[in-house]
Amino acid sequence: MISVIILTKNEANDLPRCLDALRWCDDVHVLDSGSTDTTLAIAKKFGANISENPFKSFGDQRNWSLDNCKIIHPWILFLDADEVANKEFVEAILQGVKTAPDSTAGFYCSWKFIYENRWLKHCDSFPKWQFRLMRKGRARFTDFGHGQKESEVQGNILYLKTPYDHYALSKGIGPWLDRHNRYAAQEAIVRLDAPLNWRDAFSTHGSKRNKALRPIVSRVPGWPLLRFTMTYIFGLGFLEGRPGFVYCANLAYYEFLIRIKMREEKTRRSTLKNSK
Repeated sequence: MISVIILTKNEANDLPRCLDALRWCDDVHVLDSGSTDTTLAIAKKFGANISENPFKSFGDQRNWSLDNCKIIHPWILFLDADEVANKEFVEAILQGVKTAPDSTAGFYCSWKFIYENRWLKHCDSFPKWQFRLMRKGRARFTDFGHGQKESEVQGNILYLKTPYDHYALSKGIGPWLDRHNRYAAQEAIVRLDAPLNWRDAFSTHGSKRNKALRPIVSRVPGWPLLRFTMTYIFGLGFLEGRPGFVYCANLAYYEFLIRIKMREEKTRRSTLKNSK
């Protein structure tokens, strides 16, 4: 009923846990982009279908998988290697696709952010939504910041409220910071170029609201500090102990990096304009 696609590159640390939770699925695809560790050997051991394609962007890679992986089921679930389809989530997606009207193109899914074996429900502003479960042939993806979002959707997108597990810090803070330093440059350009859409900023549609809020809050003086205060104090992140403090501090640092890179990008554009 559901096929699964996992994008990988050097995911030997996380992939076994991800694949072990997918034993219920008879059509798992691992799309790799040049792993030099044992990722492919692990995927083979678990019986996954393996494809390889150079990584350009998340949107491009997801679309390549839709076009080239031999999907056998009418529904497709996208997971990352550091994500786990827990029992409750699996039950929810199976029930969701079973009862979904023909007009349904897919589902927004949310995650439980797990750090040091604790769900950081408050720190990560649960729930956050991404388009992860789709009916085959009814949607595509487009790049958005360092990630991707849905595009060319044919039908309605529903919300699946039971979350999966996300172990984004499973490799430690260092790799997380390295990734987000790269992500910050991409996010800075998106926020600079995005129009200030105040109407969508108050939308009840989570995906629209988050997209509209990012370029707005980035221009608020002291936003990185406010981000920490809102999440750790007013969002009750302090209830989640040391893991909560560490995560909130790193979220604030990420916003600080975005602010710096936005300023650098504006300077670069101004210099380029004046040189013409």
